[in-house]
Parts: sequence; structure tokens; C-alpha cells
Amino acid sequence: MKAKIYKPAKNAMQSGRANTAEWVLEYELETPRRPEPLMGWVSAGDTFNQVRIKFLTKDEAVAFAEKEGLEYDLVQPHARKVKPQSYLDNFKWTPPEEKSAG
Repeated sequence: MKAKIYKPAKNAMQSGRANTAEWVLEYELETPRRPEPLMGWVSAGDTFNQVRIKFLTKDEAVAFAEKEGLEYDLVQPHARKVKPQSYLDNFKWTPPEEKSAG
């Protein structure tokens, strides 16, 4: 059985970074998804894809996967780039480049 260990990204609909400090272990699909004949909803043959286990550290998640004998992919989080900017910068006037007299 295969699993994926990652740190979730920030929700694009919110400005805060809640629920991004934990590491998550998710099982990958064993059986393909297919529409249910009666209602047409998408279903899968296994229920492992519904399981999300949260850990405080990456080491705890890796130790759990190794203890359970899971094959896992570890996805490293991307570094967050912060560009400091003040509200005043929106209205700052900068003179055009002076042409050099040649």
C-alpha cells in the first residue's frame, strides 16, 4: 500500500495560514473511481482514500509509515516568499529616468 506525506498549502480563499503547521499522511487510491449505477455519484472500492492522519512533525509521519510497512512519498513544502511592502508604496511617486546627454 502506498501513502503520501505532505504539509498542506494555505487555503486560497483565506488570508490566514491555519492548518498548515501539521503534516498529513494520505493513502493513495488502490482501485479506480467509477460512477455508482443508482445515483451516479463517484465511488471507489476501498475506503483508505477517505483517511487523513495528521502529525505534528514530519518525523512522526515517517515513523508511522515505516512502522505500518507503508511505501510512502515525502513531499517537501515550498518556501514562502514574503515581499515586505507598506501601504505608502502604493502612492509613492518616482521620477522618470533622466536621459543622459550624449
